[in-house]
Amino acid sequence: MEIICQDLSFSYPEGDHALFTGLNFSISGGGFFSFFGLSGSGKSTLARLIGGLLQPDSGQIKKDGVVNGLLSYNTERLPGWMTVEEHLKKVVCPGRELLLDELITRFGLRDFIEHKFTRLSMGQKNRANLVRYLVQDFDLLIADEVLANVDEPSRNSILAFIKRRFPSKTFIYISHNANEVALFSKLIFVLPQAGPNGISSLVVISGLDAFGPEETDHSIVGDKILEILRASSQGHW
Repeated sequence: MEIICQDLSFSYPEGDHALFTGLNFSISGGGFFSFFGLSGSGKSTLARLIGGLLQPDSGQIKKDGVVNGLLSYNTERLPGWMTVEEHLKKVVCPGRELLLDELITRFGLRDFIEHKFTRLSMGQKNRANLVRYLVQDFDLLIADEVLANVDEPSRNSILAFIKRRFPSKTFIYISHNANEVALFSKLIFVLPQAGPNGISSLVVISGLDAFGPEETDHSIVGDKILEILRASSQGHW
């Protein structure tokens, strides 16, 4: 599997300047990759460009070996008139019923599985929404702030489980949490603050590719976080 971004340029019609100009990067193979940047840097826009929800002004994005690519984001909502269980059983791919049951337990959905989606907290909604994508057939899952409003221990547990359970799948994870990006990612693509001509290159940083904070020395994680934050604020440190 390979995602190749070639000479990508994009601007919103109402924007004062281009968001991306001649951007090039690539992602190869399975594993856990992340986009990181300050608010408004273009992370979600880049996710939507890769997911096909937006079209570039020029350039192209090739997705070689991607048969089923999915995009999940934290403001999605399951149908309010169905229970969580009813919806998940409706969308699960045939043959993945045991996986669904495992995810319900691992993601802590069991206690509210019979509740309608409208009754859930934001964190519960996001966990349920992520499960509905993981039980589908996919090669690539772009996950945009999907664990927002979920407590840190649960986030760590969920990310570790996803990495172990789906080792051959490709994940592009978007988060404002530099700690989890540093800890779990194989590679981190940092979007620097855009200049007047937009972002023309990303800063690529090797992540620690761990399965949890217990695997890595705190000082190493701290150094990696600092490296990520410096890259995201290029020209302002």
